[in-house]
Amino acid sequence: MPRHVTIEPRPGQSLSDQLFDLGVEFPCGGGSLCGGCRVRLLRGEVPVTEGMREALSDRELAEGWRLACLAQAAGPVTLEVEQWSPHILTDDARLAAESRHGMGVAIDLGTTTLVAELVDLHTGEVLGVRTALNPQGRHGADVMSRIEFDLRQPGLLTALIRRALGEMVAGLAGGAPLIEVLLCGNTVMHHLFCGVSVEPLSHVPFHSPALAERSFSATDLGWPCPIAQGVTFLPCVGGFVGSDLLCGLLACKLADSQTPSALLDLGTNGEIAVAHRGRVLCASTAAGPAFEGGRIRMGMRAGDGAIDKVDLVQGELRCHVLGGCAPRGVCGSGLVDAAAAALDTGALAPSGRLNHGARVFALEGPVELIQADFRELQLAKGAIAAGLDLLTLRAGLTPDALPDLHLAGAFGNYIRAASARRIGLLPRSGANVHASGNSAVRGARGLLLTPSRRASQLDAILRAAEHMELGSDRDFQESFVERMAFPDDSASS
Repeated sequence: MPRHVTIEPRPGQSLSDQLFDLGVEFPCGGGSLCGGCRVRLLRGEVPVTEGMREALSDRELAEGWRLACLAQAAGPVTLEVEQWSPHILTDDARLAAESRHGMGVAIDLGTTTLVAELVDLHTGEVLGVRTALNPQGRHGADVMSRIEFDLRQPGLLTALIRRALGEMVAGLAGGAPLIEVLLCGNTVMHHLFCGVSVEPLSHVPFHSPALAERSFSATDLGWPCPIAQGVTFLPCVGGFVGSDLLCGLLACKLADSQTPSALLDLGTNGEIAVAHRGRVLCASTAAGPAFEGGRIRMGMRAGDGAIDKVDLVQGELRCHVLGGCAPRGVCGSGLVDAAAAALDTGALAPSGRLNHGARVFALEGPVELIQADFRELQLAKGAIAAGLDLLTLRAGLTPDALPDLHLAGAFGNYIRAASARRIGLLPRSGANVHASGNSAVRGARGLLLTPSRRASQLDAILRAAEHMELGSDRDFQESFVERMAFPDDSASS
């Protein structure tokens, strides 16, 4: 539910910094471009800025809405904060262990979210879980904005993430010693955690010479808990494809599959893998944060008040709201459902334009989608669909002939396959779609529990993996333009 908070000005800390500490996200990195960090002024004074006027309507401003990223206050203010109780995907599937004594921690360092699991190394049991939003999100929602920020202010993002994860690990351990900690994440998260320069990732061809695993002592990182065998960030594949996808491949057993299969990790940094005949073709696409509600005018993460499902029942929309409260926004799965419903009702054209001169597509209560929201969705789904097309074709297959498709990540876990097919995000026929949960942290935990086989498992998957750089690929660019359009079902009816 939305909560009311009263904030007093603090020396050396802006109002926006205090709001971020309380859980407010800044999807566009505080650039006032998306309107996703809205807070409502209930008491006190927060002046309206020009940036707020550009992002919010006159009605919203009159109702007290402000942008947290631009908020300034000379005195105490009471605010209604929309972004609370985010649902962060974890994983507690029981895995085989080699029965060594002690505890370890497996971490999925995501662009948006953090998941840390405390594991009994003897039984394989997950003893505790901690989740959080990535504090780097204060400075940009996607990997490219993080890169740009780090080039301007080197070291700040590294310090932020090391401190945040150190606190999570110490909280899980509760003062007890740990054997080791394994981390996985995409290449940018790897570089920023490890203190490696992200400059090679700031321009085409996005090749970095520093993809190998990196190890640290707790002292190196400034972590307060003893860790006998240190902290290891698992290796990357190439470009923006990191160890999170490697761990996902291991968790879903794609490299061992006897039939062609694919894995899509549909987060802010969309990662794709297609496995066929011993090869694993991997790539990443700049899907952007739309799948997680970012850059959508009334978008939000999958928390209380988010519309997460939209059904069309006898021509009328039926919306499901998380938390059983009044709707305040729409998350990624709800956005995909809404677009599918808009196409089916004729409110949205295959080109992505709203029909009949409409300016909005109303969902429930105050929640509505505007033209720009559908454009953001088109960009995101077009990039993923074009990437999957290209990797599948270069693996010697056609997308419709792919037998199995694994969807990982929070968005992939909750999206409905029928809606994803309707908007052209997934192939219209063929693949059996499997929700694979947080396959990254599950794969990292599997490696944590099998130390004697870890090196051989990683070597095998790295040998099979072939990284494809899509950004400069002409075939990808052509497919991307084509895939931005929504499927036209009327053409076949």
